[in-house]
Amino acid sequence: MKKILFICLLFLNLPIFAQKKIWFDTDIMIGNPDRAPREVDDAITLMMTLKHQDKVKIEGISLITYVDYAYGITEKMIKWYGPNLSIPIYKGSDTCNDLGTENDATKALAAALKKEKLTILALGPATNVATVLKNHPELASQIEEIVFCAGRTPDFHFRPGLEQHTVSDYNFEKDVESFKVVFDSGVKVVLSGFECSVYLFLGKTDYDFLNNNFEGDKWVYDFLRPWSKRHEQLFGNDGFIPFDVTPLGYLTHPQYFKYYENIPVRIITKPNDATIPANRPKQKAFLEVSPTFDSKWKCLYAYKTLPGFEEIVLKSLKR
Repeated sequence: MKKILFICLLFLNLPIFAQKKIWFDTDIMIGNPDRAPREVDDAITLMMTLKHQDKVKIEGISLITYVDYAYGITEKMIKWYGPNLSIPIYKGSDTCNDLGTENDATKALAAALKKEKLTILALGPATNVATVLKNHPELASQIEEIVFCAGRTPDFHFRPGLEQHTVSDYNFEKDVESFKVVFDSGVKVVLSGFECSVYLFLGKTDYDFLNNNFEGDKWVYDFLRPWSKRHEQLFGNDGFIPFDVTPLGYLTHPQYFKYYENIPVRIITKPNDATIPANRPKQKAFLEVSPTFDSKWKCLYAYKTLPGFEEIVLKSLKR
């Protein structure tokens, strides 16, 4: 039967998916009482990943920033949305300013890569991943690819909602040096950030179904609402962009994106385009891609989400 299906897919010229073994590196912060309301897209992406175990299999989860809080909520989310799965969770860099310093997460990722090749889905700053590459450069060949939520084309500004403010490329700017280590390693890098994700927007009517009697859904819903309202206060509309689902989407539903392949990448310092926060520096680093750049660094860059992917995201959140 599998052989017949394979032949049919070839005949129809449809993509054939094999389950990818992935390492899930995340700065999940949903509900953090010290930083509330906080980004919810890592949690949404974890829910979606657990739903698509036919396409991606999580071999381990490493945490970055607020790792003590993140550990507890990640445990809860796996219990709710992957109760039959045994996924180890490791605490990584808490501050993203300790590139090269080993921690439980970097040790676990290095050990996993010594056993088998993995794809790394990196949804936060690059510190954990870069530390492994810096301390164990021989493991670069064990990484199939690293998919980051970061990057932009030149002169593209991150303006959510009604474009009242410009925001930063947080994951990249939090630890610029770690991104340099990753690109210098020669590992295949995929970038899918704001430019690709801005086509998605989840408002209250989209996720209202989570307001039900299931403990996990209700818990998630109760944090989606304040995050959506914060978006309305800052950017003009009630809802949010689930940025981190597009890096995952590249792995699970790649046909829903448009890409620039093998495009040159550079890191350059320019005037800060962000309008918030008020105490922002005048200059900052930018992670940019363009075919005109003369750079040894290259990547696969997802620049557009096609219609239909948002529906896949919402279906993935339904049990």
